Amino acid sequence: MKKVFVISLILGTFLVFAFGNLYAAEELALISWTDYAPKSLVDKFQKETGITVKVTYSNNEEMIAKLRATRGAGFDLAQPSQDRIASVQEKYKIYQPIDMSKIQTGQIIESMLEAVKLNTMVKGQPYAVPFCWGTSGLVVNKKFAPNAGDYSDILNAMYKGRISYRLKRPTLIGLAFAMGENPYAKYNDPIAYKALMEKVGQALIDGKGFVKNYWTNGDNLLQSMRSGEVHLAMAWDNGGWKLHAENPNIDFIAPRSGALGWIDTFAIPAKAKNVEGAYKWINFMLKPEHAAVFTNGSKYGSASKGAVQFLDAEIKANFERCFPLRAIANIKWYPPVPAKLEEIEGRILDKVKAAK
Repeated sequence: MKKVFVISLILGTFLVFAFGNLYAAEELALISWTDYAPKSLVDKFQKETGITVKVTYSNNEEMIAKLRATRGAGFDLAQPSQDRIASVQEKYKIYQPIDMSKIQTGQIIESMLEAVKLNTMVKGQPYAVPFCWGTSGLVVNKKFAPNAGDYSDILNAMYKGRISYRLKRPTLIGLAFAMGENPYAKYNDPIAYKALMEKVGQALIDGKGFVKNYWTNGDNLLQSMRSGEVHLAMAWDNGGWKLHAENPNIDFIAPRSGALGWIDTFAIPAKAKNVEGAYKWINFMLKPEHAAVFTNGSKYGSASKGAVQFLDAEIKANFERCFPLRAIANIKWYPPVPAKLEEIEGRILDKVKAAK
């Protein structure tokens, strides 16, 4: 009897351990931005895979802080911005390389996939996959500024008193590209970058008399364009599309030298417990029909190739009108910014602000 009892106890312990581990493997801990995991898609994924998705809403700073504190444990999947990965990984080792053989890369827009692979590369290995994106460019009232098409038009005397933009780094970067320069190529050369920024800053000073205002509040900018105070602004795509729905004369334009773009990604923490589940979620969310659900709700573009065909009519029209594939391929995606460059940019922006 004792032997039977011992064998039963061992068997029971084994079963508890085995099923306990199986249960744990059937959970996916996701740390992400608000709206990046729509409930309808979470429910569908859980039904199809049997994996329970637990979502913690966060932002770049919190994601990094939480993963640093645990050395990459506690979550199976994170969604940091692509310019916040390589430098963090080099310092803290909180992510693991992406196994591209487990990613259905054929359903991802090639230019975005390559940009993220390049910008998240550490020791020859990529650490992220693109998920969603957005851009800044020009928002133009075509009735009054029909020929505006690049960042250089924020310095155009033709639109004197009707121009608005932010005194922030995207304005410096955009103007540099419009001048035929590639500021990103100078990131590793602070002297050359400083010279380029001084050139851009002087151009902004020279064109300061053409500016209606330097906007700091997006809602106020939209209102100034509605009222006709501003005809041309450097602003986000979503703001331009909102105005276009109200007034067809106003629209977002991807500048000739390229819209400036951000990408939020999928990255797998170093000590993720359900890595296979993470890859399943990535591939699930990048299916065109699923990606369209996300974009219809958030209005952010998806890195999923073909998702546009499943979008609601108005949202689909925005992307097709403003972002044909050639415009997407021309987007200048933000790479990681070396800390010393922010100081250079700050001094230039202060100089522009103080100029008479």
